[in-house]
Amino acid sequence: MTDLTISPLRGLPELREGDDLARLVVERAELQGRDILVVAQKAISKIEGRIVRLDDVEPSARARALAGDGDPRRIEVILREAKRIVRTRGSLLITETHHGFVCASSGVDASNAPQPGTVVLLPVDPDASAERLRSVLGELTGRDVGVVVSDSFGRPWRRGTTDVAIGAAGLNVLLDLRGERDPNGYELTSTVIAIADEIAGAAQLVMGKLDRTPVAIVRGLDAGADGRARDLVMPAERNLFP
Repeated sequence: MTDLTISPLRGLPELREGDDLARLVVERAELQGRDILVVAQKAISKIEGRIVRLDDVEPSARARALAGDGDPRRIEVILREAKRIVRTRGSLLITETHHGFVCASSGVDASNAPQPGTVVLLPVDPDASAERLRSVLGELTGRDVGVVVSDSFGRPWRRGTTDVAIGAAGLNVLLDLRGERDPNGYELTSTVIAIADEIAGAAQLVMGKLDRTPVAIVRGLDAGADGRARDLVMPAERNLFP
């Protein structure tokens, strides 16, 4: 493997609904074949119009009951984005989204929203979002690149958040080492590495949370060419912690 580099893409404007992110990227970077573009979820959500004004939300009785001292309008948005509530603590909701992600607040977030009084929702189909961006980048550059849509998730039994892949196109999201042998001859029987999550977490180190740098370019990693982030979701029949 060649040297691995992860570079933030500087100079992008504040993104709005309908912006051509692919064109904005190629105007600022010369992509190479097999580069992986990591894009913050909020960048995708903004250009896809996944923004809600809280003043437009009428909270339900359930949202009011769950909100406590919090904003029932925000709780209502969270409930609309949830398939089920997994846990609650005060006004904190851990939910399973319609995508199958288990996360805080259904991924609904007010940080880095376009203006006060608004919240940003997850893309409707992050894998499709990644594929659309990849396709346009290919048309503009003639290069075969991968795309990861990343978002910050908390983890059970671990403090802090780390970025994970919620959307992907043009790369393998899992590295299956089952059947391989280590230097001592021991056969691996269960080792599957979430390579797309590792890419997302590494890219977040250069993108930052407050720097308004929603894109990074990963170069020098051969991550294959075929996978979707939905493959990272644990199947229900294998979930030990429902």
